[in-house]
Amino acid sequence: MSGRVALGLFSGGLDSILACRVVADQGVRVVALKFVTPFFDHDLLADKGGYAAAMRRKYGLEVEVIDISEGYLRLLEHPAHGFGKHFNPCIDCKILMLTRARELMAAYGASFLLTGEVLGQRPMSQRRDTLRVIERDSGCTDLLLRPLCAKLLPPILAERQGLVDRERLYNFSGRGRKDQQRLAARLGITDYPTPAGGCLLTDPNLAVRIKHFYQGLFSFGGQRAVDDIRLLTAGRQFRLDDDTWFILGRNEQENNRLLALRGPDDWLLHMTSRPGPLGLLRHAGTTLAGTERQEAVIRRLAGLVVRFGRKEQGAIPAAEVWIDKGDGGEQGVFAPLADDEFAAWRI
Repeated sequence: MSGRVALGLFSGGLDSILACRVVADQGVRVVALKFVTPFFDHDLLADKGGYAAAMRRKYGLEVEVIDISEGYLRLLEHPAHGFGKHFNPCIDCKILMLTRARELMAAYGASFLLTGEVLGQRPMSQRRDTLRVIERDSGCTDLLLRPLCAKLLPPILAERQGLVDRERLYNFSGRGRKDQQRLAARLGITDYPTPAGGCLLTDPNLAVRIKHFYQGLFSFGGQRAVDDIRLLTAGRQFRLDDDTWFILGRNEQENNRLLALRGPDDWLLHMTSRPGPLGLLRHAGTTLAGTERQEAVIRRLAGLVVRFGRKEQGAIPAAEVWIDKGDGGEQGVFAPLADDEFAAWRI
């Protein structure tokens, strides 16, 4: 039975590691698909090869990183199965990933798909009825193997054809993890992530920001660019009016991230006289440049930069701020804003 190939959904968590290994250990070539979006693991796109090498070294798995950001941003507009507790469309998320995996089957010569789902582990997306809905709506009926709970589900085509041995699959269920931990030990897998909510859409604070963005937080929000979403997850966020979006880095790492995410019409603000945050004014070249309110807005935002800069002897003195407009800039000395002046601007 050589030449057997399966595509697996690979989150990088223990369940997906085990599911891929269980099938791979039956002699099937498993290509683990690591889908990324601005809401989870997007940074892996910067070093896909390095991540793949690490997963092969640690778990003996063949992993490919695939960006599904554009489709995911559209999905959030109207998920057919609604949202979870926050802004997380868990059922439609799984349907999107499985649909994409199914579309890739021919390219890899794959006969079936697999996931690390465990019956009853998640109250929204891993109920028995929901598992069937996911299969149906992704077009994966009879194609999708769930190795960790397969013995609790009807056999799929690959099992009936003998591509995988059902007796070497499992009957895990519920939210406990002892079965998975024992299996990991038997497979020699010791270095794996602890359970954690890796999706930003399940974070109560970030989910509110993203939801408001989709509801028209800014007048240009309809663009829903990937980098706009990534900016929502960074720094201190401020909204002065419908099209004035300002982000302040909270540390050097966030300053560097804002610099990397700067768009062609974004302006940057930073102090020249002492350490402090980098501020990014989104789409300023389009929405602010040359308007009557430009001077007033810059004065307020520069005051914010100064307010969050490093103190000197316990005080926050005025400071020189450079406004980088891309093709030039200006500078001036600005006093820090009082906290009550910008409290209403926080996102």
